[in-house]
Amino acid sequence: MKVVLVDDEKLALHSLNRLLKDYDDIDIVAMIQDPREALVLAERKAIDVVFLDIEMPEINGMVLAEKLMELRPNLRIVFVTAYNEYAIQAFEVNALDYLLKPVQRSRIAITMQRLNQQLQTVNVDNKTSTYSLCCMQSLYLRDDQNQVHSFHWRTLKAQELFAYLLLHRSQTVHKDSILEALWLDCKLDKASSLLHTTMYQVRRTLKRLNIDIQIKYSDNGYRLEMGMISLDMDQWEQELLESLPVRSETLDRHHKLFAQYSGDYLVSYDYIWAESERERLRALWLVLTTQLAQYHTQQGQLFEAFHLYVKALERYPFNEEIAWEAMKLQAELGNTYEVKKLFDKLCHSLSDELGIEPNANIQQWYDQFITRT
Repeated sequence: MKVVLVDDEKLALHSLNRLLKDYDDIDIVAMIQDPREALVLAERKAIDVVFLDIEMPEINGMVLAEKLMELRPNLRIVFVTAYNEYAIQAFEVNALDYLLKPVQRSRIAITMQRLNQQLQTVNVDNKTSTYSLCCMQSLYLRDDQNQVHSFHWRTLKAQELFAYLLLHRSQTVHKDSILEALWLDCKLDKASSLLHTTMYQVRRTLKRLNIDIQIKYSDNGYRLEMGMISLDMDQWEQELLESLPVRSETLDRHHKLFAQYSGDYLVSYDYIWAESERERLRALWLVLTTQLAQYHTQQGQLFEAFHLYVKALERYPFNEEIAWEAMKLQAELGNTYEVKKLFDKLCHSLSDELGIEPNANIQQWYDQFITRT
């Protein structure tokens, strides 16, 4: 394993180097006193482990660990320090181990055992599991056996951060944009700290699931890369746009797409920043639904068409055109009571929520229908 030692004290570096020389599977590629050099090295070279002092001038070891793991998400960090008050904070940033100076030979042996166990696990499981990522209604995974898997986020903020990066997948999202969306009410210093901690939680969850999704840091921003993982909403949208308009030869395909739309985008979560994407995808679903309903109406299949309009009204209770089409179908079927029920429901929805009445054309059509019957 490729190992880097970082400590501003030269004697401490050489002492640790002597202890690690006992292990044949270690290649110490650098001993660094200036922490800024460690960042340069991490950008240029693949590294497996960094033994890192915490109390250093210029850059504190905790801060350096965060920056190093942004560059190398799979990096193992082992903190080496003369002070034990950092222990809890060390493990918050997902450190592998925490060594107190002076480091004892027996204690370094435990660290090496942990390192080897982790690397062996990675080698055994280096083939990532095959999943599709689902975001209709809520976030979850589905494997190639159609089994559902939950993420088990450590915090709700970790879930939201992942969802926010997923919305902007394959784009580098500037750190300030993330802070504004997720931590607008926090002071900048606290928000930045929370972002770093939450990002580690997200990466740790993804790593534990062994899925082909990576979050990369560059240009003071983060980019989520999906790898070979498919997104259910992407697949649904692509197939829909490629297959419209609804025709007799595409009818089964379009009914399948209608059934696949199990819920609006991330609708289970109250994410204000997701609303525009939610509405965009919901509008595509409405195009599909109304085209299917129109096709069945043209074929004289009025009950099938009415069922589709009812589904549309569940998502669009204030859409007067959809309600009117549903009323006309029930009128053609001779169901006066159903027409009245639909009209009354539309009136109540518009009045209670928007303070308006149905447009004049619908009101006139309804009055004429009631008069005739």
